[in-house]
Amino acid sequence: MSKLVNRWNSSSLWIFVVAAVVAGAVGSWVAPTWIVGRTALELTTDDAHRQWLDVKGEKRSVNDAIPIADANLTEERLAKANFQDFPEAELVFETVEQEGGEKQRKYFLLQAYRHWKYWSFLPALTAIVLCWLTKEPLSALLAGIVVGALLIGHYDLLGEVLIPAIGTQRAATILILYLWLLGGLMGVWANTGASRAFANYMSRHFVRGPRSAKFVAWVLGVVFFQGGTVSAVLVGTTVRPLADEQRVSHEELSLIVDATSSPIAVLLAFNVWPIYVQAFLGVAGVAYLATEADRVAFFFRSVPLSFYAWFSVLATLLVAIEKHPLLPKKLILARERARTTGELNGPDAEPLADEELDEEPVPPGYTPHVSDFVLPLVLLLTVAIGTYILLGSPQVLWAFGAALALSAGTAWFKGMAFKTIIESILEGQKSVVLGSVILLLAVTIGGISQEVGGGRYLVTLLGGLQWYWLLPTMAFLISIVIAFSTGSSFATFAVTLPLVMPLAHAIATGQGLAHPELFVSICFAASLNGGVFGDQCSPISDTTILSSICTGADLMDHVKTQIPVAGQAALLAVACWTTLALFCA
Repeated sequence: MSKLVNRWNSSSLWIFVVAAVVAGAVGSWVAPTWIVGRTALELTTDDAHRQWLDVKGEKRSVNDAIPIADANLTEERLAKANFQDFPEAELVFETVEQEGGEKQRKYFLLQAYRHWKYWSFLPALTAIVLCWLTKEPLSALLAGIVVGALLIGHYDLLGEVLIPAIGTQRAATILILYLWLLGGLMGVWANTGASRAFANYMSRHFVRGPRSAKFVAWVLGVVFFQGGTVSAVLVGTTVRPLADEQRVSHEELSLIVDATSSPIAVLLAFNVWPIYVQAFLGVAGVAYLATEADRVAFFFRSVPLSFYAWFSVLATLLVAIEKHPLLPKKLILARERARTTGELNGPDAEPLADEELDEEPVPPGYTPHVSDFVLPLVLLLTVAIGTYILLGSPQVLWAFGAALALSAGTAWFKGMAFKTIIESILEGQKSVVLGSVILLLAVTIGGISQEVGGGRYLVTLLGGLQWYWLLPTMAFLISIVIAFSTGSSFATFAVTLPLVMPLAHAIATGQGLAHPELFVSICFAASLNGGVFGDQCSPISDTTILSSICTGADLMDHVKTQIPVAGQAALLAVACWTTLALFCA
């Protein structure tokens, strides 16, 4: 507690107070600007020849749609009346005349969003600045949440903000997956010596020093290509004991784990990413984006253009094998510190995971084996990948639950007392309590950032773009800002892609570009990669936090050492997108 008080000096306190006062004033006296978003809906026909609209996974009859001219949700009406008098969403249709004179109905979902212009960035900006100054993410996130609540007029912080956010399915998943299952699995692996046995086995057969240990981490990041939080957890927990044995700094390890999560998921996109992203790619009148299959195919055709992801993965490989030509000084110092002193974290670091698990107090008479680690891991991957193939979505909770059950069952079968197993699980869960709380707060402030509408305000600024070849760069930068301030790449895609795709198509056709589909693909890839970059580098992102938890790193040390390496990859990507866009003319 004393460290927390010391880090919240007068400057940090004044930043919070000023931000809170400004947020309260803006929320009370400044009227929000309303935006009506329009999402194209796909018409499907069931076996009984009935036509349905897929609205966020719910089947809605076409008869529920009204003519767009009769819609209540319009920006003009919202600006003149109280939003409470309007529905949250409306199903509408418009009749479009096709070539040959044939008329066809197009269906859309109208939703109302609001923003307070640049003031909408105040909650996320407060949290990020305080994270940077205090290196204490828990209180910084709480400060950002308070500022966001004041801006939107929610003065009951518990009843109107925290409880609704923590009561969601996503929050429950965080508690079950990362606190109960992951924490329990880490505890069993620690107490049975499974992770140490794996580290010893790899050291004898594959690893000869820090460089090869980091290379193994990079390879595992590629192998676990499901991406995002799953990849960060699997790679981090698998390779940490091995890397610790070889004196790999936690700054280096967390960078490798984080930078091979989402970027790999974009490049080896045999996961949920194409299915999720395609829902935001529809552009009226564009044949190659007409159906879900067309949009998924478009996603895969655009993979070679994901220059940031390619450069990020390559840069991470160079960091792993210690051949990176422009390594930031802080990362060099961290490497030297770990090699010479054995200190894997900096002197002022506060890791998000409890270091007590490193002691691995294996009970007398219990003989650990590498299979205690490998078999649960193989089962975890089998269940996750198998359910993705069979069900279309990886059942991660099933996977981690099965792995924990197998680890505990193996320990009991080999003679470990049931009481000791339960104590191991509880110790493991205690080690990730702080990280789980920070994840919940990150989800909360991400939701507030979306509710205040900063991302939607930002994308409206694209409408005045004059030079077509700047659009990929602008899409990339705007996606970065949104993802960095919300901590979510998926939320960023939902905001940016519905604007970027029609705009790119309109510019390509309006300016008569010779390769319009290529230009649209470039803009799509830039927007997609901007979300990946912002999510990867944001201190309030779940993948950033989990990479720190699973590698034992300090959160802000991880952020500060990762941004320069990612920034170099981003500059190269921008140069490639701009050059390629110029050749579309």
